[in-house]
Amino acid sequence: MINIAIFVSGSGTNCENLIKYFATSERYRCALVVSNKLEAFALTRAERLGVPTAVAPKPQLNDEAVMLPLLRQYDIQFIVLAGFLPLVPNFLIDAFPRRIINIHPALLPKYGGKGMWGHHVHEAVKEAGETETGMTVHRVTPVCDSGEIIAQYRVALSPADTADDIAAKEHQLEMAYFPKVVEQVLDETFF
Repeated sequence: MINIAIFVSGSGTNCENLIKYFATSERYRCALVVSNKLEAFALTRAERLGVPTAVAPKPQLNDEAVMLPLLRQYDIQFIVLAGFLPLVPNFLIDAFPRRIINIHPALLPKYGGKGMWGHHVHEAVKEAGETETGMTVHRVTPVCDSGEIIAQYRVALSPADTADDIAAKEHQLEMAYFPKVVEQVLDETFF
């Protein structure tokens, strides 16, 4: 069984979707949910589904002596970022080479980088008058949102769409495709 850690910062809809998706898998298990925020509702979602949780604010997240033992305790072999806002420290990227992936709520390389998360992305897409948006799954590197693109899914936009409409359309893509992409990457990585 391959153990996955999900790193989150917010409400955790993608986190919950991943946990439910892999709940009956014979190969993969969501073994730990880590958040940088104690108040992240994702922790509640994970606990309700029986997945252990841990809180790692910035000082702990950036401390190799804290994070590596935590991940070893749960025999973590792969990390999925699902709405995780801090930069992943280099020691984690080195410890999990090509085994950390992230979901981004835009079609990278557009609307990526520092400050481009959540609603900020959708507002920027609206302001630019884009005719489509989508989600990107990519490998994590030391440079924010610059890793190898694994998959992208697109949705058409209309000029009447608000930033909230854009967010809702993009979120539907995440719910439909993110777990399948994670499973595909896991299959390619481990089997």
